[in-house]
Amino acid sequence: MNRDEADGRKEPGQATKDNDAEAITARLSRLYTGAVHDVLRALGHDDCVLPEDIRPLDPGLKVAGPAWTFSGRMDRTASRHDTLLGWTRVLSAAPPGHVLVCQPNNREVALMGELSAETLKNKGVLGYVVDGGCRDTDFILQQQFPVFHTFFTPSDIAQRWVADRLSEPVTIGRVTIRTGDFILGDRDGVIVIPREIALEAIAQTEQVALTENQVRAAIRSGIDPVDAYLEYGKF
Repeated sequence: MNRDEADGRKEPGQATKDNDAEAITARLSRLYTGAVHDVLRALGHDDCVLPEDIRPLDPGLKVAGPAWTFSGRMDRTASRHDTLLGWTRVLSAAPPGHVLVCQPNNREVALMGELSAETLKNKGVLGYVVDGGCRDTDFILQQQFPVFHTFFTPSDIAQRWVADRLSEPVTIGRVTIRTGDFILGDRDGVIVIPREIALEAIAQTEQVALTENQVRAAIRSGIDPVDAYLEYGKF
């Protein structure tokens, strides 16, 4: 037993280890990015939104869950075998119950396609967020697997791209994402919630959602928007 276990203290970053990630994910999936964003800003986390060009392949699908991060780079000296073997090793390592977050460091090739999406979905991976390309989109749409991406291209990774870091922090735009941070994505965009404050942020957002329901009901009843704001402190 270590000292922290002996005296009951937890090290920073242990929140998601000591709580049920599935339960947290279930609560998060019932929320929406706008409300989570407002709470995170109030908690002092302004840099929480991924760049606006990262969009859902299917705007009707949300993604929520703990992140599992990886990155890679272009390498035109690598063989077809090495690049595809490296990619399948990434898919093999991807843990179920997580959202994969990829920083591919290129705007040339697709980092998600039909067979990869099928593999991840069958493994129980919750979704995929990439600061890069996607292909085989019709097939992925049929699979109903949540993918957030920046562009389409038919170009694949063979003899072009290799993974270089798995489960290490990645940066997309102004946001650094670590494995274990929580991801929420919907048609408005993608939010990153630091794992240390995930429970607090979700609890506060749940309260915000209740207040917004009250404001919504008041507006439908005909209340003036100024009066609604002054009464509920939210608009």
